[in-house]
Amino acid sequence: MMIATETIDSSRDEYFMRLAIEQARAAEQHGEVPVGAIAVYQGEVIGRGHNKVITTLDPSAHAEVLALRAAAQYLGNYRLSGVSLYVTLEPCSMCAGLMVHSRIQRLVFAARDPKSGAAGSVFPITNHPNLNHQVSVTEGICAAECGAMLSEFFKQRRAIKKHLRQQEKLNNQGQGTPE
Repeated sequence: MMIATETIDSSRDEYFMRLAIEQARAAEQHGEVPVGAIAVYQGEVIGRGHNKVITTLDPSAHAEVLALRAAAQYLGNYRLSGVSLYVTLEPCSMCAGLMVHSRIQRLVFAARDPKSGAAGSVFPITNHPNLNHQVSVTEGICAAECGAMLSEFFKQRRAIKKHLRQQEKLNNQGQGTPE
């Protein structure tokens, strides 16, 4: 994993990651996977986003996409040189590709995604040597908190699905043929 070459200020990184966590909590309140993102340029937040794939019925409405779209609108440019993106979960391949294409400077993410992470866990998209741009990556800021939030979300979701399956089974048993 490549670490940013500029001086990394961990308190500043934690501050912006906490803003991303607020976005993740907003996603969770709407029944979305709790992922949040904050785009920062010259120390100023210029884009925010949280997952909205379910509420908007848009498979591309990931937190990173929404935050970078807002950043591009703010800067009036699709090239986002000098922008840092703070995300609560390691980006997927779609989002990592967007980061490369938009030319962000730096990605800071909290928790790794061992199933589909594209900033090094599964795919090295953000730093692939054959691509025309590499993104500086810092990982692990607030990782335990973000990982726990995601784990709890999916634990609750599994419990709800299990309960619904049990209810359906009981309903089906009660609908047997009369003798």
